[in-house]
Amino acid sequence: MALNPAEKILVMGPSWVGDMVLAQSLFKTLKIRNPDCEIDVAAPAWTLPLLERMPEVSHGIALPFKHGQLALGERILFGKSLKSHHYTQSIMLTNSLKSAVLPAASGIGRRTGFLGEYRYGLLNDIRPLDKQRLPRTVDRFVALGLPDDAPLPNDIPNPSLQANAENAVLALQKLGQQLPQQPVLGLCPGAEYGEAKRWPAEYYAEVARAALEKGWQVWLFGSEKDIPVTSQINQLTHMQCMDLGGKTKLGEAIDIMSLCTAVVSNDSGLMHVAAALDKKLIAIYGSSDPHHTPPMSPQAVVEYLALECSPCFQRVCPLGHLNCLNNIKPGKIIRELLPI
Repeated sequence: MALNPAEKILVMGPSWVGDMVLAQSLFKTLKIRNPDCEIDVAAPAWTLPLLERMPEVSHGIALPFKHGQLALGERILFGKSLKSHHYTQSIMLTNSLKSAVLPAASGIGRRTGFLGEYRYGLLNDIRPLDKQRLPRTVDRFVALGLPDDAPLPNDIPNPSLQANAENAVLALQKLGQQLPQQPVLGLCPGAEYGEAKRWPAEYYAEVARAALEKGWQVWLFGSEKDIPVTSQINQLTHMQCMDLGGKTKLGEAIDIMSLCTAVVSNDSGLMHVAAALDKKLIAIYGSSDPHHTPPMSPQAVVEYLALECSPCFQRVCPLGHLNCLNNIKPGKIIRELLPI
């Protein structure tokens, strides 16, 4: 069944960086099925730099609601304000009741999604979520863009962000830096979810020192919340890294990361960004499951011990030892990254 050539789709996008990167596989699938379809994505304002780097997306629509805020009246009014766009379908990538209010208020005829929080009536194209058939987040996103009961494509398209090279140069200049002349290692030691997803800072520092000794530059990526760990790693390397912790907006971080030769990252949003930039990537998993949210890139190597207690999906190790991360030693990462 082919999509209507006039198809105009509103996607209610996720709020996590990694999930939004994975959503690009859905956007690509929609475009493969109907190159003329128009895709708008409504999501928190801070996700717009990601959408701007996805050529499949026509417009990013910034949602004005605070995280967790019901704001039912405001959502209805916002939805009504979108009626003039004449969307033919909405696709829900979020599972909350409140997020389904806006497409219904917009009068969109076909509203597709998994049931989530009892969204009968708000959705009228409700799909059963078979977690065995759709084990990965990306599988679930792509399935919502296909006819009901259609099999997943054999080759789900990988996300591929298009970095802005000019913006990368400008962002470096703001930091008093020039384009690198040596290989660059990007390290992403943060993970907003919690410490059970964070490889030890001392291990990152050991990898950084090995790269520095080989003549590489080392750049430390992170948000304001990651400043303590990026600062610690820089101190452990005698301040020889470029510490970007809290110094870049998301769009700048994406564009600067596009200049890296390789990236080592925890399971985080920036890990998915690195994968979508087609970087050589070593992705380190602790409490989370690489089978559920793997980096979508042939360049990625996943480090995961699959201990008896893993994955626990906890923010803090419930057993207190954090062996799932502590037992991934930096020497192994160095050998993969910097083969002799």
